[in-house]
This record gives sequence, C-alpha cells and structure tokens, in this order.
Amino acid sequence: MTELVTVDIGGTHARFAMAKLGTDGTISLGEAVTLHTKDHASFQTAWEAFRDMSGGRLPRAVSMAIAGPVGGEVIRFTNNPWIIRPALIAAKLDVDRFTLVNDFAAVAHAVARADSSQFLHLSGPDAPLGASGTISVIGPGTGLGVAHIWRDRHSYRVQATEGGHIDFAPLDSIEDAILARLRKRHNRVSVERVVAGPGIVDIYQTLAAIEGRSVPERDAVEIWTAGQDGSDSLAAAAVDRFCLSLGSVAGDITLAQGGFAGVVIAGGLGYRIRETLRTSGFAQRFCAKGRFESMMASIPVKLIVHPQPGLFGAAAAFAGEHGHA
Repeated sequence: MTELVTVDIGGTHARFAMAKLGTDGTISLGEAVTLHTKDHASFQTAWEAFRDMSGGRLPRAVSMAIAGPVGGEVIRFTNNPWIIRPALIAAKLDVDRFTLVNDFAAVAHAVARADSSQFLHLSGPDAPLGASGTISVIGPGTGLGVAHIWRDRHSYRVQATEGGHIDFAPLDSIEDAILARLRKRHNRVSVERVVAGPGIVDIYQTLAAIEGRSVPERDAVEIWTAGQDGSDSLAAAAVDRFCLSLGSVAGDITLAQGGFAGVVIAGGLGYRIRETLRTSGFAQRFCAKGRFESMMASIPVKLIVHPQPGLFGAAAAFAGEHGHA
C-alpha cells in the first residue's frame, strides 16, 4: 500500500487530503481540508499548515492537481500569486516522489476511475459509460475545462485540452445577440465566454436588452442564485439559456473528440444546476447535430457527483505514473 498527500490547487482554494493506494488498484481518500490561498504566502506555507493540522508528519509522496499548465521550470497560477518550481518540490516538501497534473486532467482521471454510483444520468440511454472507446469530459466552472479519456478494458489514457477556447457558434437569434454583446469586448468569442459560470452575466444582460428592461448590475453569483430559487424569472431564463448553449457546446466537443463511449459533465457548477440540466433543453441541443442526430442520441451523458474529483483524480494520476508500491 502507498500513502500520499493529494492536493487540488485552484485560484481561491487549495484542498488537501491523505490518500492510500491499494495493491489491487483501489484508492481510499481521507477527509479533505480546504485552505484559502489568500491566507498563505506560498504553496509551501500552505503545505506546512496542512502538515501541522495532520500531526506534524506527512507521507513522502504527493500528487498535485494544478489550475493551469504544468510544464516548464516555473508554474504560475492564473488567479493567485503562488508559483511552484518543480525542480525544488522534493526538497521543499521533503518528499521522494511527486506527480503534477493539470486540474481538469485530474478530474478526467476521476471519471476514469470512479464507480457507477458516482454518476448521475443526464440524457441519452440510461446505460453505463462505455468500457472501451473515448469519453469526453466537460466542466463548466470559472472557465470551461475540457478533456477526454481513451480506455479499453485494461487501461486508460487522459488527454487534457484547451477545448474551452473553440469559437462560440450561435444557433438562434438570442445567441446571435449574446455573441454581438460579447464581440463589443472581445474580437474573438470562445465558448468559455458563454458556458462558464461568469457567462451568465452576459446572457442575463442580453435577455434584458431584448425585452427592453433596465436591470441593476448583478454579479454571476446573484444571477445563478436568483435563477435557481425562482425569485427572478429573467435570471431563470438566463439559466435555461445557459443549459441550451452548454448542450450545443458539449455536442460539438463530443463530435470533435469522438466521445461516443459517453460524455461526463463535471465541476461544481454542473452539480449545482443538475436538476435544471435534466429538465432543460440541454439534451435536445446536445443531439441537434443534423445528420448525426440519431448517433448523438445514443450516447450516455452523465454528471459526476464525486465530492472531491480533483483530489481523487490526482491520486489516480499518481498511481498511473508511479504504480501502487
């Protein structure tokens, strides 16, 4: 059995947990500890805080899921001031082995390793994800994470991508108006501008303009909350429109990746709007691909409900790189 620390580092939070890798390939994850990045001057000081909370000693192995590219001599985070120098990790953290993985690649590892109880059915046939072939993984959050998994019955491989930055393609006059609004600020509008969490603001403001309404400035959290609790019908319409657009984007990514063994929606935002996704036009838009409509309708679409997919996936990535011994 191998013991390690698994870490999921984003812009706002750094999550830590102890993990155990069984010789049979099982992954056991301990209780997660969440620290605020703003409360710590560096990753090393956050690591030391977690070490103190864990009794002063940690295993000599670590796997880190990092929000951003993991190559190069210096890893910089987009939304916090920390930097990590891979060449110094062993000495700074007092570890013998480590793995660095993109945060959304870690989520894809979690998808590959999670059992069927960790998935909620969204659309398509209510059948398990394929045991072989390609699975597309799409995660709307602060940005839009995109990855894919290829697997057969014996192994799998994860490929992180920058699929969130493909061009946004409107399908109706409302999406034309959303694109026009965004084009005033961006020469090129990617799908991430629309179907990531912050995109709800532009969707909401566009719908208000179409109806000739004057609405107060509201941030994304306020609009998501009002759209889900029924207190604002315009915000609810914005959430429904988000689900439609997400269905279109998910279908496009699936076609591009060949994700015909299944599609998984990941991320905290997807989980929070899961019931709306199931009753919205997401499924119809996912399938609306012309001559391929019947094929798209045959693909199971799931939502991963694992409470800590980044931590679990980071442990799985370590197992893939170093084995279980």
